Amino acid sequence: MTSEQSWVLVAHLVRPQGREGELIADILTDFPERFAERRHLFLLSPDGKSSRPIELEEHWLHKGRVVLKFAGIDSISDAESLRNLDVAIPRDQRAPLEDDSIYIDDLIGCHIIDVGPSGARDIGPITAVDRETSSTPLLVVETGKKEELLIPFAKAYLRKVDIEQKRIEMSLPDGLLTINDGTPNDDTTK
Repeated sequence: MTSEQSWVLVAHLVRPQGREGELIADILTDFPERFAERRHLFLLSPDGKSSRPIELEEHWLHKGRVVLKFAGIDSISDAESLRNLDVAIPRDQRAPLEDDSIYIDDLIGCHIIDVGPSGARDIGPITAVDRETSSTPLLVVETGKKEELLIPFAKAYLRKVDIEQKRIEMSLPDGLLTINDGTPNDDTTK
């Protein structure tokens, strides 16, 4: 694979686990059961510019993480050499999704368009998706102002998602866009 390959991260190797080359990893996929379906994975360098294929021998879930055992990694020192690497699959090998579903990482780069009574307004591009703070992913949006804006990726706000056009239309509640900038919203000025 070349450095031009587009990857989907499925795990981040944290540290050795056990004495026979196993590694404990943070799960970066919504489908951890798919580790059972995959044997051929790739390890990415920390800068993401180089990759190497690796074969998964076995895996198991452990306290919200996954333990991975790779072929040829048979000792603590072998496993230590893989610490902090990412485990990935080529983007074109992602499993198909059900209708009306999207891959969260496809949202990055999309523009949030607030469709309100006064018309449509481009809020800015999504630069990241925070899935750790709540059950609803938070879209991190660069607005061109000092601070980033966090917008819940909630079905109640969604109007249209067009990944091809990199456009997400939402009907955002009053006050959400100004909650952190010190601007009073309409309710407090009445």
